[in-house]
Amino acid sequence: MILGISASGRQTHRDEGGKLIKGVNEEMVKYILEKTGEPYEFISLGGKTIKGCQACLGCAKDNICVMDDDWGNIRDKLLQADALVFGAPNYYGKINALGHAFLERTFSLRHREKFPLAGKLNVIVATGSQENNPAEKYIRKIFRSNYMAEPVGVLKLSGISQCYQCGYGHTCAAGSVVAKHGYLDEIKDYHLPIIDPDAYRRAEIIGHRLGEIVRRNKHHEED
Repeated sequence: MILGISASGRQTHRDEGGKLIKGVNEEMVKYILEKTGEPYEFISLGGKTIKGCQACLGCAKDNICVMDDDWGNIRDKLLQADALVFGAPNYYGKINALGHAFLERTFSLRHREKFPLAGKLNVIVATGSQENNPAEKYIRKIFRSNYMAEPVGVLKLSGISQCYQCGYGHTCAAGSVVAKHGYLDEIKDYHLPIIDPDAYRRAEIIGHRLGEIVRRNKHHEED
């Protein structure tokens, strides 16, 4: 099983008018999972309770975090997965808080030279407006600290600003909608940023590559 996690708080949903609102990070993580051709599970951290590390060191004995939140269940799936596709957005020049908290909690897996994530196949999906995406850099740093494999692929692409979905973006002088389009009566579909079509092509290639490696590894294990 390949585990996909999106740390974005924005989940794909329908608004009050029934319009489908997609989260870019979630969509691209799912797209890569689908293209692997392997069984997968997707988890959105949106709506989950993932606390930051409290430095209690309760995990030092057995590499199991003692805090009671949603990390525990996801941790078990992470350890069992053949590979991880992890996505997070860039907020204010850093990885978002949900993504940071989740990755920070992998500290609980580093004690007494166990490193259960060592060698774990992975893919990184980083969304944001900056080309040198800080979210990607932070994810890569934490993966390396856990001795995970170098990423099979990294997908970086622009997301859609929250200003397009907050309900007030069309008249808010502080937001990105007015900055780009001026004041609007309402935000239409043609005002929305378009996901680069090339991003889907790159995501498909990454997904195929990850699936092939997972299948090859399974074949070697059977031999």
